[in-house]
Amino acid sequence: MAIYALGERVPDVHPDAYVHPDATVIGDVVIGAGATVWPGAVLRGDYGHIEVGAGSSVQDGTVVHATHEHATVIGARCVVGHLAHLEGCTIEDGSLVGSGSVVLHRAVVRTGSLVGANAVVPNDMEVPSGAMALGIPAKLREGVVQPGSFEGAAELYVANGRRYRDTLRRLD
Repeated sequence: MAIYALGERVPDVHPDAYVHPDATVIGDVVIGAGATVWPGAVLRGDYGHIEVGAGSSVQDGTVVHATHEHATVIGARCVVGHLAHLEGCTIEDGSLVGSGSVVLHRAVVRTGSLVGANAVVPNDMEVPSGAMALGIPAKLREGVVQPGSFEGAAELYVANGRRYRDTLRRLD
């Protein structure tokens, strides 16, 4: 797997996490127990701090970056869909960030909320717990996501990470 220190910035990947060999993790990045990082994902902690909480999934092609001023924090049991872009934002526990979406500086996606596929959550926006953020720029639909809605998806990716760690083998 491509895990790089950058000067004094060294990733901290929990031994129970799974980082696919084709993912890239650079610098000040912490990946928690049972978290998974899938092919083509880039977590680049060159300027600021990145955290991926326990049991969270960062899927294929996602880019996670941080700024000098703003860390990017993904809480526990979150699902970050394919080709998402997160930068300088906070995704709280049990949330889902849909495929192709963008969540920008100082935005906060509160516990148990959803950012829809291809949505853009602009700087400083807050997505309340239980809300959906949909569209470009994102508009809120509050109170429509039931607590625990994404637990099954998060658990599936934890199990899939164990499966990949145990059985993935390169054939060329």
